[in-house]
Amino acid sequence: MTVEERIRSDIEARVHSGAWRPGDRIPFEHELVAAYGCSRGTVSKALTRLARAGLIERRRKAGSFVADPQVHSAVLEVPDLARMIAARGEQYRWELRGRWSAEEPGFGSALFVEGLHHAGDKPLCLESRLISLAAVPQASEEPFAQVSPGGWLLQHVPWTRARHEIRAIEATSAQAGLLDMTGAKACLLIERWTWRVDQPVTRVEQLFPGDRYDLTAEFKPGAK
Repeated sequence: MTVEERIRSDIEARVHSGAWRPGDRIPFEHELVAAYGCSRGTVSKALTRLARAGLIERRRKAGSFVADPQVHSAVLEVPDLARMIAARGEQYRWELRGRWSAEEPGFGSALFVEGLHHAGDKPLCLESRLISLAAVPQASEEPFAQVSPGGWLLQHVPWTRARHEIRAIEATSAQAGLLDMTGAKACLLIERWTWRVDQPVTRVEQLFPGDRYDLTAEFKPGAK
């Protein structure tokens, strides 16, 4: 890890642990230079990247401060399925099916969680997720027996970048059985990655029966 990466990692850790709260001043550049034994240019690069990611705010002549959490807007949001199902007037339930730790390329030490999201008396989504324990070490202590990992992450871990991939697939017999599907096995698969600055946070695959889930986005004239 370079000095610049170490500075960014240390500041991120303090912000996301709650040690530094929104509005708190982080050390001045000359203090970071002394603390890390590096050049001012290295410190400036680290702070610039954190500012671009929305984690800190740099104010001319005043220093750098922890930024307020950003509101992300996209064609597809990162959804909280529990809230989405409740908004439809249905009862939500999370069913944990498996949880284990392993090494994963690109993530290092990771926690794997599998389960089902239920809407009413039917399963709505089969989820397979991995969580980087380098980015989210506190996840190792969360059993995810009562709360889904996606809902928990949205409450505890800010993200700065996300990517979605969506495609139609045919469910396997095992998947169709878990999703209580009969007849046609057409499904919608959503794969999502989220990062905090340059560090991966989570990767998830969510499989929905094609007749129980749709994607909706609203646009305004002139929106780009």
